[in-house]
Amino acid sequence: MAKQNNQKSAQTPMEETLNKHEAFFLKYQKQIIAAVVALVVIIGGWSLYQTYVAGPKAVKANTALAKGQEYFANARFDQALMGDSTGFPGFVKLAAELGGDAGNLANLYAGLSYAQLNKWQEAANYIEKFDGCDDQMISPAATGALGNVYAHLNQLDKAVSLLKKAADAADNNSLSPTFLIQAGEILESQGKKDEALKLYQTIKDKYFNSMAYQTIDAYIERASAK
Repeated sequence: MAKQNNQKSAQTPMEETLNKHEAFFLKYQKQIIAAVVALVVIIGGWSLYQTYVAGPKAVKANTALAKGQEYFANARFDQALMGDSTGFPGFVKLAAELGGDAGNLANLYAGLSYAQLNKWQEAANYIEKFDGCDDQMISPAATGALGNVYAHLNQLDKAVSLLKKAADAADNNSLSPTFLIQAGEILESQGKKDEALKLYQTIKDKYFNSMAYQTIDAYIERASAK
């Protein structure tokens, strides 16, 4: 126990700050990624149908993505990325070979899979390739996931920018408060309490029907403390 206490006390303020960041993003990473995946599964299938139903590649594209989604849902991220021995090529190959919505979604899934494996740079590379879509939820959720990825890469200013962008694009009680709180937490850890306070106040003023509204006063009080 004494050894553990000594190690803890030996940490620099910067190390303690980074540990707090890591704990925060580990806490929220799963739910953000799960939200993105749920939206992709629900909406992506319809989008693919609309795009490919008249073409000969319709069945192949849908079947391949569905198999990858199955691997992802079962936390078999290596197979989701790189494929299997039964003919599924993996999201990495699908992203390179398919065009349109199918290839676009494959990029997103590849990035989310890499994130689940804690391979943050690879995750960033693929989610960056996702070109968005017309859906009001998938694109903001993907942007928020990318913000989380950059936070893990310790590119905190970029993470904050993406999280704020995601919150603005979503503009709803489901996603926006979560992204604003995440951005605020980062800003607080950077000593930018005034900027964090503005984000928390936005939740208080605008997203009063959200779950986050119930606890936002505590964030406001903390960021207001001198």
